[in-house]
Amino acid sequence: MKLGIGIGWRPEIADAVEGLPGIDWVEAVAENICEDHLPGPLARLRERGVTVVPHGVSLGLGGADRPDPDRLAGLAARATLLGAPLVTEHIAFVRAGGPLTASPGLEAGHLLPVPRTWDALDVLCENVRIAQDSLPVPLALENIAALIAWPDEEMTEGQFLAELVERTGVRLLIDVANLHTNHVNRGEDPAAALDELPVEAIAYVHVAGGIEKDGVWHDTHAHPVTRPVLDVLAELRSRVDPPGVLLERDDAFPPAGELAAELTAIRATLAAAAAAPAPDRAPAGAAARPAPAPGARERVAVAQTTLLSALVAGTPAPEGFDHARLAVQGRALAAKRADVVAKVAPELPRILGDGYRQAFLAYAGTRPLSGGYRRDALDFAEHLLIAGRPADEAARRRLTRWWRDRAAPRPPRRGARVARAARTVLAGARAGRGSR
Repeated sequence: MKLGIGIGWRPEIADAVEGLPGIDWVEAVAENICEDHLPGPLARLRERGVTVVPHGVSLGLGGADRPDPDRLAGLAARATLLGAPLVTEHIAFVRAGGPLTASPGLEAGHLLPVPRTWDALDVLCENVRIAQDSLPVPLALENIAALIAWPDEEMTEGQFLAELVERTGVRLLIDVANLHTNHVNRGEDPAAALDELPVEAIAYVHVAGGIEKDGVWHDTHAHPVTRPVLDVLAELRSRVDPPGVLLERDDAFPPAGELAAELTAIRATLAAAAAAPAPDRAPAGAAARPAPAPGARERVAVAQTTLLSALVAGTPAPEGFDHARLAVQGRALAAKRADVVAKVAPELPRILGDGYRQAFLAYAGTRPLSGGYRRDALDFAEHLLIAGRPADEAARRRLTRWWRDRAAPRPPRRGARVARAARTVLAGARAGRGSR
């Protein structure tokens, strides 16, 4: 199906998207849409005949556990509601721990890379087949950006994606910004990855902005698209004419004129690459597969739990990882968690003022995410109140009222603090034992 040129639909830019010229389709984060009705601006786009593709972020198909049936049913319902031609998700894990490791469940709050190993590929392929059987339309999977690299990987990214497509028939959503991110952060050549992956399986392409700090590229989706990202898009276009290309923006939304200018740059890049002669390329080699061994899910579960526990619960870093990069990734996860909590509970930054971020990051350092962001906001407020904070009495009363309106008729007492601390220590000890 030919999609054309699109843009990521977000509530913050809904009016701008409706007015942008030349938009053939949009992509909406699936988890931000109700299963039984559409927000008005998105419904109006559908009435105009604009295609809407739901883009999932929470399935965690690269995780050790099999996909959650409720999450799959929700994604299927949204695809049906939108009349979507396909749905998309990510090659990533977002949670770890649980029964496979006999340890507490942990949430990353972010997309984390799966190791490019045969074990991880076996698990991913089975999870993808389960998802495909549960969805009413085809599935496409996105390559993700990463700050960290797994040690002892057995395949390149291109080989890993090619094997995935060969085994499952899944389509690919290629994010050229993520290829650029992995070039800066992990030294991986985007052109080599494009040479190795089956470009005929591409369903569409993502283009997004980011920023480089201290030699690390942060895929922020909150900055303009850079020339190096457009160069990767040109490399891709020199190999295949993708059915769709989409501009993503998730934060720091610019005026409509700037979005239109970025879309114009994308169109110009595609046109110039299409007009240029195609370079000669040697065929890429396939990865040599060893004999499969049983127990792949358990091995992947232990590896992912060990990594995630180091990132969000302060347990020792797994052997072979770059400790400095793990620290950067851990800080990035905590920062994103603070940002999301501020969005789902905007009263908290207003009550706490400039002290919100520092207070939340201190809390997050000892309390891994486990029950979703709304629960996280309540637990953060409870944590402060138990500690007798904030120091300003008026602010503490406002926080108490906020917490009481959402959680309980009475504010938490000192006894709850002791019980909560004991549970946190016990959970951390279990996570450490289960991840060995």
